[in-house]
Amino acid sequence: MATETSNLSALTGTWTIDPAHSTVEFVAKHMMVSKVRGLFRDFEGSFTVDEEVAKSGAEVTIQATSVDTGQPDRDNHLRSPDFFEVETYPELRFKSTEVELVSESKARITGDLTIKDTTRPVTLDVVFNDIIDSDAYGMTRAGFSVTASVNREEWNLTWNAAIEAGGVVVGKDVLLDLEIAATRS
Repeated sequence: MATETSNLSALTGTWTIDPAHSTVEFVAKHMMVSKVRGLFRDFEGSFTVDEEVAKSGAEVTIQATSVDTGQPDRDNHLRSPDFFEVETYPELRFKSTEVELVSESKARITGDLTIKDTTRPVTLDVVFNDIIDSDAYGMTRAGFSVTASVNREEWNLTWNAAIEAGGVVVGKDVLLDLEIAATRS
């Protein structure tokens, strides 16, 4: 049974991301007219929620080789040195540096995102969806929606090609869209 959360205390503790019930997706503009969606299939992470919000934190590791856009040729290009260079840099990593509570159901998590050999700050907007005290496995489970917009070129993901009619093949801005289910550890 889901419970309404009127304060942070319902979420305090350490949580482990359930990858079987979570998604790490991204959206990028393609040829200036449409959007391409993709996801990473292999990731893990955990986070701690503390009554003193400043002591809260999160860490996530994503396997770059698990990128999947539904098109094998594009996926192989994303794995190549033009983009993620997965043989040299197999992981993308995020580690929080600051957590700010915006409201009872919203937070901003700022942290270091490392892609390839570049680490830059990024701010994630987090919406707390709900919590269930005992799921089908007897575990406490919570859900979160997480979004951010990043400029991929800030992480040296700069490959592109000009389009004869004008514009480029890949847009600079990438929307990160995560749906996270987590269980209390």
